[in-house]
Parts: sequence; C-alpha cells; structure tokens
Amino acid sequence: MIRLIFFLLGVGVFFGEAKPPNVMVFLVDDMGVMDSSVAFLTDGQGKPKRYPLNDFYRTPSMARLAKQGVRFNQFYAMSVCSPSRISILTGQNAARHGATNWINPASDNRGKFGPPAWDWKGLGKDEVSLPKLLAQKGYRTIHVGKAHLGPTGSEGSNPLQVGFQRNVGGAAFGAPGSYYGEAAYGHRGQRKSHAVPHLEQYHGTDTFLTEALTLEAKKQVKAAVDEGKPFFLHFAHYAVHAPFHSDPRFATHYEDSGKSKQAQAFATLIEGMDKSLGDMLDCFEELGVAENTLVLFLGDNGSDAPLGHQHAVACAAPLRGKKGAHYEGGMRVPFIAAWAKRNENVEAQKELGIPSGAIQPQIASVPDLFPTILEVAGVAPPDGYEIDGGSLRKLLTATRDASHPEQFLMHYPHGPHRSNYFTVWRDGKWKVIYHYRPEDGKTGNQLTLSGGNYQLFDLENDPFEQKDLATVQSSVLKKMMRGMMRELERMKAKFPVNEKGHDLRPMLPGSGS
Repeated sequence: MIRLIFFLLGVGVFFGEAKPPNVMVFLVDDMGVMDSSVAFLTDGQGKPKRYPLNDFYRTPSMARLAKQGVRFNQFYAMSVCSPSRISILTGQNAARHGATNWINPASDNRGKFGPPAWDWKGLGKDEVSLPKLLAQKGYRTIHVGKAHLGPTGSEGSNPLQVGFQRNVGGAAFGAPGSYYGEAAYGHRGQRKSHAVPHLEQYHGTDTFLTEALTLEAKKQVKAAVDEGKPFFLHFAHYAVHAPFHSDPRFATHYEDSGKSKQAQAFATLIEGMDKSLGDMLDCFEELGVAENTLVLFLGDNGSDAPLGHQHAVACAAPLRGKKGAHYEGGMRVPFIAAWAKRNENVEAQKELGIPSGAIQPQIASVPDLFPTILEVAGVAPPDGYEIDGGSLRKLLTATRDASHPEQFLMHYPHGPHRSNYFTVWRDGKWKVIYHYRPEDGKTGNQLTLSGGNYQLFDLENDPFEQKDLATVQSSVLKKMMRGMMRELERMKAKFPVNEKGHDLRPMLPGSGS
C-alpha cells in the first residue's frame, strides 16, 4: 500500500514553466457523504442515486463545484477528526503517524486499554508537513478555521508551528465555544476553553462563525494575490461540528421538515458551510485567479448528524453508522475536485484536465491529498519520506488508475467511543473489521470467530453492510486478515493492551497464533 516518492520523478515538468496553481483544501468538520443535496452514491450503472437525506439538505455551491469537476463515490477518511487532519498534512495513514484518536486538548485520551505510546501530542514542528514544503516553494500557506492537530501547549496546537504562515481561528480544540458573534465565539459564556481566537472584530455582532471565517479567508487570499504569491489555503471549517447552533440565516428552510430542532440546526450549519464555499469560488473569480485555483472539497470523518443510533442506518442512510463507527457511515466522506472556474485553454487545466460532472468510483482516501497537491505544485518531499497516499492525478481525470490500490486501513486502538478498539481493512470489494475486545477481560487472541472478533462484508453486493459473511466466507476472511496484519506491521502500528499492559494484536480466525 505504501507509495514512496516515485510519482515525483517528473516533478517540475508537470506544470512546466506555468505559474504554480493555487490550491484550496475546503475541509468540513463531521460531514459525511450523505450530508448534501449532491448525490454521491450511485446505482448499478454508476449513475448518481438520490436518497431522502439528499432532499433534506441544501448545498447548491457543492452542486456548482460538482458540475464543473469530479466527485468520488468511495472516498475515505479516518472515523474521527485529528487522525484525518494529520493524514492530509503528512500523507501518512494514522496507523503510521500515530495520532490514532481525536486529540483531547486537556488530557491524554488514549482510553483504559489504548496504546500508552500513541501520539497524543499530534503534529510536531520538526515533522514533514504539506504547508512547510509548499512554503519552501514560495507559496503563501494559510490556515483558517479548525486545527485540532495537537493538545494545548503542544507544537501542533498552533498551525504557525507546523508550516503555516498565517493562522486565523486555529487552536488545540475541535469544537467551537459558540457559533454566535454575540457570544464572541465562546469568549463569553461557559465554554471559554473552546473560544475561537483571532476574530475579535466580530465579537458582539450577529456574524455567524462560518461567515466570519469566510470573510477572513477572503482577506488572506487577496493579500497573497496582491503580493503575487501562489497560495495554499487550508480552509477547515468548525462547521458542522457540535454544538448544533442554528444559523439564523437558514433556519426557516427546515422548520417544516418534521425533523428535530437539533437536526434542523445541523442542516443550517451544512447550508452555511455551503454558502461559504460559493463565496470563496466567487472571491477567486473576482480576484482573477479562479482558472488557476484547484479546489479540493472533503469531510474529515463520517457524519455526526443528530439522527439515530451510531450503528444504525440513520444519520447516513442508507449507509450504516456515523462518526466514530467502524461502518461505512463513519468513514465515507464527500470529495469533490475541480478548478474554481473552467477554462481548458489555461496551462494548468491543460496539464490536469478535470472533466465536468464526472463521478470517480475508485477507492481513495485522505492521505492521497498530500502527494496530489505536491505534484500539482511541483514540490518533492524529502528523500526517503514514507507516504501512504498515492497521487490522484489520473483519478481526477475520471479514468481508472490501476497503480492506485483500492485499499484503506482505519486503525482505532482506543475507547470508550462509539466503536471501541477496532481495525478496518478495505481491499477491493471486501471489508473486514477486527474487534480487539480488551474490555471483555480476554485478549483478542483468545476469542474465536464464533466469539465475535470479526465482521466481513462484500461491499459490492452489500454496500449497506447488512449481511456479515465472517462465518461463511472463511477463506476470504483469512486472506483479508492477513492483509490487515501485514499493513499494521509495515506501518509499525500501536495496539490496545490488556490489563497487564501486553499488546493485543489481530490474529487469524481459529489459529490461536
């Protein structure tokens, strides 16, 4: 699964002598693949298929972006936020970089049986990072919004320490103290430890947090353009993370939906985020840089919409599960790539021709953004740096890339959470889930197939995970488990421990070894 730096052998000639493209990563917190009016799931012929949730949400700017670019049908993120965010910036799977849980800003949240040496400190200033490499190439590197890359006082708590040259709103925590300007985004009230920084000019106004961050992002982009610098904008919204504060600009759109007040508020957060996306696309056009700006839109983990149980078919229906879960609803996210404005005569778009309105069904995941953006920018990582992601260059043209493995590893050796102590391995149409079960007072090694260590799904024929095949497809199960174990070993993953502090590693079914 690992891809080193071979994709960059031609770096420097990919875009020739053309002006380096600008890049915006538009990252939405807790947004799953079904939290949109844009249909990402497809029917048997590969055509977009709408489901009821697509008719509940309103995301016209996402539709605008998808119309002029390519959306991915099976794009994966880690099932909680900090691991995904660090994977985007490093190109490494969480099992390798070690930040395998969301990072509690105040205390080590490994869980009772979690690995003692997991990377709670998050991303460090001496580590390879996407903004650091782009800055060395002359890019203005801008972070706006949620960071959540390390706990309070750590290097990762400040985006300026890990390669960004500008930071607006980024800190150690993941949830904002408040979305309301009247509450100073948490500076007034009970959640001051989660008060969003750098937005004092909006305190006491009716400016919603999503809007304030958008206004600041536009200022930062304009400054870079005025200075003649290419920019990398990492626009990471706090929306749509709890608290589910209703955005009053859109509240009336959902009053007659029949859904709970919290679900309505969540929908307003989605629509506010979408307006922000449209505002940024308009900004690029106004500044005359839209044709040379690549936009990558995605969520950081599965949906956390306040609809139903975390393991049920509910908030991500028809997918099963939600944020934190080992099911598809916990780790499938929207992903759209497009030039901010289409013009096939522009040099950048000649080199990377993204078709309009296309759907890419091949599996991809968050570590893939790192090598893709570096390739677009003509930047090479340090020699020997291990990258788990693969360039999406060919996939962005809506063609198949046989060199890009259709695999994904999600390693979560922590608890308590919605799903505890598990590893997921996706390889082609098959998906296996291994449950470590240290809370049972036994090691995962002692439990047999019938004891419930394993779940196995054929996602080609059962995309909504309704039929566990672990007890009837024993040869497939063993093959998948061998693949999982090989990946975990190669990435030097850390594992849950038992009461005596001994590692609990996945084992083949029925082998005892």
